[in-house]
Amino acid sequence: MKLQKGPYDASSCFIYQKCIKEWWPALDTNRRIQHYKKGELLFKEGDPVEGVYFMVKGVVKVHKHWTEDKELIIRFAREQDILGHRGLSSLNEPYPITATALSEATVCFIPMDFFRVSLTVNTGFLHEFMMFLADELRLSEQRMRDLAHMQVKGRTARALLMLEKKFGTDKDGFIGFTISRQDLAAYVGTAYETVYRLLLEFSEEGLIKTDGKNIGLLNLEGLHQLTEQS
Repeated sequence: MKLQKGPYDASSCFIYQKCIKEWWPALDTNRRIQHYKKGELLFKEGDPVEGVYFMVKGVVKVHKHWTEDKELIIRFAREQDILGHRGLSSLNEPYPITATALSEATVCFIPMDFFRVSLTVNTGFLHEFMMFLADELRLSEQRMRDLAHMQVKGRTARALLMLEKKFGTDKDGFIGFTISRQDLAAYVGTAYETVYRLLLEFSEEGLIKTDGKNIGLLNLEGLHQLTEQS
């Protein structure tokens, strides 16, 4: 990790956009701009909770140990997303998850004490943060239902639809950020070999196209149908 010294424009991140502009000088004084290389940890399971991370650029995965030798990816984060909020608790417990950069990433780190003050002063920010938490809770509950009741084929289809919605597409129609097959498997909650086989199957059925690690969705309706059948 590298800290940014001197002025840095973080005004595009969530906390700046949702706080009143009169609060921005206080944000400039208290926040830290942190840069991470691909593969670096922002924080890990068991670390003490020191603050909240607001994404400025890059892609980060949020994950946790699933079995002794496997991980489960909870979500992917990009610009405008928030990290570390799962550590918020009145019980002063450590982070229950890990965040790892999947590309070069820049975050705006807000220490916990100042974060709490920001919520108190900025009612608009408080409202938007509560809505973010509500959306996260809904998505987490859906993920848990999917893992418990949906067959892996449907989960893989839903994961591909989520990735396209999250990252958009490039000029060639491929998902805007290339996720490794291993990370896709960790998000789906299955083995690498299973995801590899299913992607071949989807390609043969005309549901997707692939070029190396890149994946493009060709038949959104067909993928949606797979999620409904599972």
